[in-house]
Amino acid sequence: MAKEKSNYTCSECGGVSPKWLGKCPACGAWNTLVEGIAEPSGGAGKNRYQALARSQPVSTLSEIEATDFERTPTGQEELDRVLGGGIVAGGVVLIGGDPGIGKSTLLLQAIDELSRKLPVLYVSGEESGAQIAMRARRLGLPGNQVRVLPEINLEKILATIEAEKPAFCVIDSIQTLYSEQLSSAPGSVAQVRECAAQLTRTAKAGGCAMVLVGHVTKEGALAGPRVLEHIVDTVLYFEGDTHSSFRLVRAIKNRFGAVNEIGVFAMTEKGLKGVANPSAIFLSTHGEPVPGSCVLVTLEGTRPMLVELQALVDSGGPSPRRLSVGLDRDRLAMLLAVLHRHAGVATMDQDVFVNAVGGVRIGEPAADLAVLLAIQSSLRGRPLPKGFIAFGEVGLAGEVRPAPRGQERLKEAAKLGFSVAVVPKANAPKKAIEGLTVHAVERIEEAMDLLRGL
Repeated sequence: MAKEKSNYTCSECGGVSPKWLGKCPACGAWNTLVEGIAEPSGGAGKNRYQALARSQPVSTLSEIEATDFERTPTGQEELDRVLGGGIVAGGVVLIGGDPGIGKSTLLLQAIDELSRKLPVLYVSGEESGAQIAMRARRLGLPGNQVRVLPEINLEKILATIEAEKPAFCVIDSIQTLYSEQLSSAPGSVAQVRECAAQLTRTAKAGGCAMVLVGHVTKEGALAGPRVLEHIVDTVLYFEGDTHSSFRLVRAIKNRFGAVNEIGVFAMTEKGLKGVANPSAIFLSTHGEPVPGSCVLVTLEGTRPMLVELQALVDSGGPSPRRLSVGLDRDRLAMLLAVLHRHAGVATMDQDVFVNAVGGVRIGEPAADLAVLLAIQSSLRGRPLPKGFIAFGEVGLAGEVRPAPRGQERLKEAAKLGFSVAVVPKANAPKKAIEGLTVHAVERIEEAMDLLRGL
């Protein structure tokens, strides 16, 4: 195959240069020229940019038949939850995470389960076939139907997919592949973008569900061009502390299901196992209530989950520290100002530390009320009542705003044996929930007064 010509396009202005230059000749920007395949002239090269499907006439949206996508379960219930029920034919999933977090292990378990129902292909650019076989033996996977291809050349991989015709394919990882049409090294922006585009086109045209494994940068974002996340259908992040046995899979983008869903796994000797009740790992095992601890009912996607928030208030001197783990530090500073202004609780000479137990990260503002109650409990040195939960957003004016899907949060807490709840007035249930006493508040000072009386 003759090598196609390449050129360099400026990412700022779109100017084209036949060779790499440090400075764009069109707009003068530095280090913005990125290699790409030159557009073919005339009719040459049209097959390379074939359409994903046969051309169809223009039609009215209301006349198009809307049919749900058929899903195939992967055998991993927590992974299916994040994907929206299973894999979709022609769907492309991008999964990223830190090295050693368990991406290859989870996908090897899923592909072994799917191989009993579908033809599958596992393409590895990082490990040899013997290494993959060793992992499968260690996990107790038979792998009788799993086809394996250790290869990093894109053209050979596409030819193998054409010959094998798998219904499910794993590419581990996209940063190791290279195309002969480009002279840049594997992992470069041009190679990642071109390889991902070609694989996505192949998946859509042939109806093959495909999973691309992506590396992450030291900041935790997916490495490579941002377009990588745009062209795929689903983006998953594999999170977790390497010192803990628990892992979280979070959906950031999903064209076939809900976003911000979360799957919880436990790493065992036999691989990753789904955790049916994730609230258990985020709650402490205190025999009796301790000061500075408050349980929050948070919402991860469609799943209510109970997380323990811990606060420690200690004398800090002239330069007090505000430190939070698992929560936004700037929001903590704002909440302390609200606590002082509207509830009369001063912490300007105190160190304040807040932690979400279990390594979970909480981004929703419904954690505000639980944070303030934990801080007040630590400051007073008095624990909250046993079986106590709270949730609600706190505004700068001191009002307690409602949290979405409050009824589901309360029912989840009651199911797990909690008996006392402080919630926004708008989230108060119309019908009493068995075993749960609900205190509804409108302002933060009401919550603090209520806390003193409990």
